Amino acid sequence: MINRTPKKNEKGDSFMLYIIFISLLIDLLAFTMILPLLPSLMDYYRKNDPPNGLYNYFLNCINRFQQFVGAPDHYSSVLFGGSLGSLFSFLQFVISPLAGGLSDVYGRKPILLISLAGIALSYALWAISFNFSMFVIARIVGGLSKGNVSLSMAVITDVSTSKSRAAGMALVGIAFSVGFVAGPVIGALFSKWASSQSHTNWFIFPASFALLLALADVIFVVLCFKETLPKEKRAKSIAESLSQASAYINVLSLFNFSAVNNLQESDRKSLKRLGIIYFTYLFLYSGLEFTLTFVTHHLFEFTPMKQGAMFFWIGLTMALLQAGWVRKIKYDRVKSVATLGLLLIVPSYICVAFARFELMLYIGVFLFAVSTSMVVPCLTTLASNFGGTEQKGTVMGVFRALGALARAFGPIIASIAYWSLGSTTTYLIGATALIWPWFALKQTKVKQF
Repeated sequence: MINRTPKKNEKGDSFMLYIIFISLLIDLLAFTMILPLLPSLMDYYRKNDPPNGLYNYFLNCINRFQQFVGAPDHYSSVLFGGSLGSLFSFLQFVISPLAGGLSDVYGRKPILLISLAGIALSYALWAISFNFSMFVIARIVGGLSKGNVSLSMAVITDVSTSKSRAAGMALVGIAFSVGFVAGPVIGALFSKWASSQSHTNWFIFPASFALLLALADVIFVVLCFKETLPKEKRAKSIAESLSQASAYINVLSLFNFSAVNNLQESDRKSLKRLGIIYFTYLFLYSGLEFTLTFVTHHLFEFTPMKQGAMFFWIGLTMALLQAGWVRKIKYDRVKSVATLGLLLIVPSYICVAFARFELMLYIGVFLFAVSTSMVVPCLTTLASNFGGTEQKGTVMGVFRALGALARAFGPIIASIAYWSLGSTTTYLIGATALIWPWFALKQTKVKQF
């Protein structure tokens, strides 16, 4: 196995960290714009899609699911949007390790540009999605192009040392936090503008804006991004990097990190444990994230604007913590910070479970944001230290795929539990289940340098 050594050109490496941060931020601004637009988009397709079109077929499926879990009628659109989100996450699960493996052979830049071009194509398709079928195709193309996140993590691994890697991974978290704060605001402005317009195909305007951002991202990467994986450090052939294709789509192989070769048995055991911890955390986390909308509406009668403000403060809290503290954590403290973050999510769930007044809810939501700002970048940093230089893309791709798989199924399972068992029982089960990742990480050996 090849051990990482500090790079000679630290100034150039630092520059590349900020290049990948800007690229991710541009991408996430375009990606998150659509979130507040989904209800209006669903209303548009409800009115304009043909009676025998894909929208009505999906709606019938959602209605059956709604009746099964006992969700009220007015949450059909929320469940509809959640289903599309799960589809998008599942496609990320498929593409992330493939993109990472290909980049180990051909380099980061060409595969990153292909991903960004695919994202731009998805927005172009959205702009002409006058029926629901075309909109779904646009989302599928976008999901299959979302390998850029795992590639960004691989780039950070390329240009950082074990000591500076936490700061690089925190930049990814900052990009996500800022994107999820500013992007929905842009989308909300488009939504408000659209409601006051008589233009039938109003979505052309936000879709075109997202397309312009995506094209700007492509141009930015072409001009500013320099390859971070030299040819002499790449996997020798596509067969070497993708020798076990089933490892990318077979869930058991994915959890075993079967695509990562030449690992010592002790290292593979530790990496597998980190993968399971990461999956479990995000599976339960995404369930709370999705059902939180139901809780705030049912128990506190939050309006969409108040819910948006709540998520704004969640994103802002995460951004401030990651920018001001997490990115400065030294490697020898990364595991302890991740362990603390996993512990904090337990009282977060308990607070939300028993919240009957807003202060208790906000305490839970605050702990929720603090935990996420710590856990995700720190676990990613720990995983990034496994594997040789020629397989960092594969490791990050598999790790990202596990997260996408968790986000694909977490909201569905949480919705079933929420409407079947109630919010208090659901969150208490989640809090209890989250004790295991905390305990497991304490027992896990991490890579030392």
